[in-house]
Amino acid sequence: MSWNPALDPGCPDEIGVDSIETLIIPRARDLGGFEVRRALPAPKRQMVGPFIFFDQMGPAELLTDQGIDVRPHPHIGLGTVTYLYQGHFQHRDSLGTNQVIHPGAVNWMVAGRGVTHSERSTPDSRKAPQDLFGIQTWMALPEEDEDRAPLFEHHGQDALPMIEAEGIEARLILGTAYGKTAPVTMFSETFYLDVTLAPGARFPLPDDHEDRGLYITQGAVGIAGETFETGRMMVFRPGDRISVQAGPQGARLMALGGATLNGPRHVWWNFVSSSRDKIEAAKEEWRAANWGKGAFDLPPDDKNEYIPLPER
Repeated sequence: MSWNPALDPGCPDEIGVDSIETLIIPRARDLGGFEVRRALPAPKRQMVGPFIFFDQMGPAELLTDQGIDVRPHPHIGLGTVTYLYQGHFQHRDSLGTNQVIHPGAVNWMVAGRGVTHSERSTPDSRKAPQDLFGIQTWMALPEEDEDRAPLFEHHGQDALPMIEAEGIEARLILGTAYGKTAPVTMFSETFYLDVTLAPGARFPLPDDHEDRGLYITQGAVGIAGETFETGRMMVFRPGDRISVQAGPQGARLMALGGATLNGPRHVWWNFVSSSRDKIEAAKEEWRAANWGKGAFDLPPDDKNEYIPLPER
């Protein structure tokens, strides 16, 4: 559909709450004073389009001399998307990438047959308190791309299309929506938007994608007379015309979805695959720690430690 914010005034009430196929309340985990809320996978919903993992990081204040230190760890069969609202950190991977990500930019790492990466606060950011707030997602790859060569892309916020209308600012992070296309290389039909709504503003979801969901990061939205607060994910019934209205304080949303894949995926630790055998093989490769000679290597400038394979 083309972008058309001038919906009929009654549009949000033309749907019922039963258009929400799944309501997800994320599980919260405290990582030593740093809270992470996981919306996907959920007990009743593994994926929204190709999105199979959705974590909200923070908001949190990292004090002086503190930071995040996610040691090198492996992935297969997926693409990782890092998108920040506040703060910054450094991504290093076994492809040789060394990239600091800032708010509004996107880091896109495709694991394919195997990649290793780390995420750490920079030395400069540890010299003073820092706010950190963002979203990390994984996208399952189509079967024909699960064994592809890994790749990494970084796109600054100026490269990502903006979609604007009265009371609406939306940055297209991935895929296509409202006649716009983001520059990030995709392997299946998808859309992913960072949406900011003024108080009372109405936002229509794209109607040309099979799976569609919303995650509220700030404020609240109304749907068919019901109010949904921060920290809720709604997945909508395919084919319905969906619009949401921001509450009196406005709202910030992540809108996501796309085409469904050809079947569910197996998930174990950081591995995603249509094949259990591929996951078992990846487990053995990581356990062997045969860096640079097997499926995995460590980032060239972050080789001193790594996360061992969980014993479970």
